[in-house]
Amino acid sequence: MSRLFSVFVAFVTSFLLIGSAQAEVKVLTSIKPLQLIAAAVQDGVAIPEVLLPPGASPHNYALRPSDVRKVQSVDLLYWIGPDMEGFLPRVLSGRTLPSIAVQDLPGLKLRHFGEDNHSHAEEADEADEHDHDHRPGSLDAHLWLSPVNARVIADRMAADLTAADPANAERYQRNAKAFDERLDALDQRLKKRLAGVEGKPYFVFHEAFDYFEDAYGLNHAGVFAVAAEVQPGAQHVAAMRKRLQEVGKTCVFSEPPLRPRLAETLVAGLPVKLAELDALGGYTPATAQGYEQVLEKLGNDLAGCLESL
Repeated sequence: MSRLFSVFVAFVTSFLLIGSAQAEVKVLTSIKPLQLIAAAVQDGVAIPEVLLPPGASPHNYALRPSDVRKVQSVDLLYWIGPDMEGFLPRVLSGRTLPSIAVQDLPGLKLRHFGEDNHSHAEEADEADEHDHDHRPGSLDAHLWLSPVNARVIADRMAADLTAADPANAERYQRNAKAFDERLDALDQRLKKRLAGVEGKPYFVFHEAFDYFEDAYGLNHAGVFAVAAEVQPGAQHVAAMRKRLQEVGKTCVFSEPPLRPRLAETLVAGLPVKLAELDALGGYTPATAQGYEQVLEKLGNDLAGCLESL
């Protein structure tokens, strides 16, 4: 009986070890764009999870206890870095498994607020200033909106997954190559789509799109740095309206899910259209083509408004 029990224990142990070796690698990303890049790399193997729900801000998200447990337990975690998800460093300090801040990856093309090819001639004007959360000289952490950076991130994810799951190494590498090729095609489509609106002025409520603009020859005319929940004074609104009057026909873009309360007042009676640009793509399904869908929609929404003027 003792010998049979020993054989049984050895069998069960071997089964568990084999099962563990073949277990799915659990990937968690902080925000949707990183999840979409991971989904392209993991296509056909697994679906990565995302921490922030649609509509949540990565700048000030409040973690739930279930979020903390998830952060501590997943095999691989990817986030932008402390310049984006300021709520994460404290939680990650207790994590023992790999956490990758993609803003630190070699090969990225990084931007800093205030540098540049973007014209902010009126930045000193009360109506046209940098986003208060994005101080001049600080890192612009919206780095996922550059296809060049998305390639770098995908390559790192493929390398990490290959090391963690050698049985699917060939699949990860093949997926990363396919993602790279799709980005080439996307880049050509976006260049063609946006070629007709280069030089057309537009305004944003949040300085989140500089990477995308830099890639496709666009240039916002100014930033109305007003928080969605704040109602500015009459003098400030008048200054912003004056700026819009000077430009004439234009678009003012906010980000979903919230439009600043003053938006309608700001453009009333002016040849100005209100529209949205979604930098996060919060409701995009986590499929292999999800990342391309976010950038393509961004380009179509921007061009569509400017073409309609």
